[in-house]
Amino acid sequence: MGSERVSTWSGIRNKLEKDYLCPSLRGHIRYYAVSYSKSDDHEGRAAILLDGVEVLRSNYYAYAEKYWTRYQEIKERIPEEDTPRRTFQLAHMGALRAGCFDNWTLYEAFHIFDNQSIEKSLACENPLVRIFALLDRRLGKRRLLALAETMEQELDWVRVFYVIRMQAEGLTGGEWNSSLPRE
Repeated sequence: MGSERVSTWSGIRNKLEKDYLCPSLRGHIRYYAVSYSKSDDHEGRAAILLDGVEVLRSNYYAYAEKYWTRYQEIKERIPEEDTPRRTFQLAHMGALRAGCFDNWTLYEAFHIFDNQSIEKSLACENPLVRIFALLDRRLGKRRLLALAETMEQELDWVRVFYVIRMQAEGLTGGEWNSSLPRE
């Protein structure tokens, strides 16, 4: 677990790709985040790449649209006495479960992951934290195989990273990146 707070993107990426990433995926998985200086509030995009192909990507605008839609749905269903903070949290997690996130959400997920055990990360409500855990060197092959049943209930876009890891470890048949979605 991390003891000091990493505050730069290059520091976060370095820890994810060098300190935490399992040896079988080093040099294959890359984490990407950029903020656009000409954008309002320097918003940007984030992605996880496998051999140069974006397997997962999102940006502030996709996140904001999904968040706002989810927020409106929640406000219609939840009683007025529920706290606004809880509504915001539910809308955020709804957007995240839909695969929409921004740079800051990626950074936040890293800080959660960096400061808790691999077991807590695998069970974390945040799907990005679960992805970091699935690709983590501390997750052994036996434990990886034992996750097969829980992966049936996992979000599709998180399950892709389980398949990537299984194939990289030689625990499934076929070429290790041949069954991944391509554009």
